[in-house]
Amino acid sequence: MSTSRDPLVVGNVVGDIVDSFPASAQLRLLYGGREMTCGSGLRPSQVASEPTVHITGGRDGGRAFYTLVMVDPDSPSPSNPSKREYLHWLVTDIPEGAGANHGNEVVAYESPRPSAGIHRFVFIVFRQVVRQAIYAPGWRANFNTRDFGACYSLGAPVAASYFNCQREGGCGGRRYR
Repeated sequence: MSTSRDPLVVGNVVGDIVDSFPASAQLRLLYGGREMTCGSGLRPSQVASEPTVHITGGRDGGRAFYTLVMVDPDSPSPSNPSKREYLHWLVTDIPEGAGANHGNEVVAYESPRPSAGIHRFVFIVFRQVVRQAIYAPGWRANFNTRDFGACYSLGAPVAASYFNCQREGGCGGRRYR
């Protein structure tokens, strides 16, 4: 896919959160049984519960494990993201082809509740070289996905996706269905 049309580039996920990377796994996210597409708009009521997550890659014959990070790079507001990146969820040891519920939830899912502006909620997937102990950070605000990946020698991401969200009844020019 051309980088000019890549939704991760258009949505500034590449640049703000991660560097450009070659996708080598597929990330499928479903909220309430409805598949989320990259860059879609969802309301807080639609994302109140954690999504169903499926990660496949095929490189390791189904024996790979993955780490999933969910962050809000626009916290507390897109015009003043002083808490960038806010960590919403961290799951490790997700077996390839299985859901996140088969992994180790290091940081529990916190549902998005943006109070100002349209926020991007970003899912980043890393392939784990080995199963390893990954610890919860001491706080959720000012998490750094790049530093996290480097700290645990996870390498470049293998998949990513995001959705846009604003407070229920919020105005901002876009309506979510």
